[in-house]
Amino acid sequence: MSFDLRLTDRRALVTGGAKGVGAAVVEVLHDAGAKVIATARSVPSDANEGVRYIAADLATAEGCTAVAKFVLQQLLGIDILVNVLGGSSAPGGGFASLDDAEWSKELNQNLMPAVRIDRALLPSMIEQGSGVIIHVTSIQRELPLPDSTTAYAAAKAALSTYSKSLSKEVTPKGVRVVRVSPGWVETKHPFASLNGSLRKLAPTTKAVSKLS
Repeated sequence: MSFDLRLTDRRALVTGGAKGVGAAVVEVLHDAGAKVIATARSVPSDANEGVRYIAADLATAEGCTAVAKFVLQQLLGIDILVNVLGGSSAPGGGFASLDDAEWSKELNQNLMPAVRIDRALLPSMIEQGSGVIIHVTSIQRELPLPDSTTAYAAAKAALSTYSKSLSKEVTPKGVRVVRVSPGWVETKHPFASLNGSLRKLAPTTKAVSKLS
């Protein structure tokens, strides 16, 4: 069964669009006929034909500004903004292992890119009276893992609250803001993390290859 999503020629930006959830979103939008720009740390070697990629570090204000300018120059506006970018490199060990630098990294990867990109692109949506923004948060905003994801979970909770407030502000102006809070997603990164954790817990445990 197929569905017409009515996205032909809609202008879309997907952050973190080279891997995992972001790559899947890019594929769906492109297959539905949207004009898609995707961000990545570097342009993937297996880039989706017909999708424009821009290499940028969205953990910085400069990277966000460059992406917003590129989108407006290339697409002359925006209809769909999907903020997928996120992740964590924080060390395990609970709250005591998280210094100010680690907290800043988690916030700059999981909260501030959405804030900065929204701030740059929302005015064009408001001017045209339509648009949708999707923020990918995480189930960990409600179910954090205290040994390893405290800062990540807090940043995603902040993103969720920010999304709700933004929705209340701009929905009357024709722009929808939607939160999506996925749980476990089968991608290369979480499997690598899980395998690493299992090896620490039980060196003889076989690497996990598939969830059942």
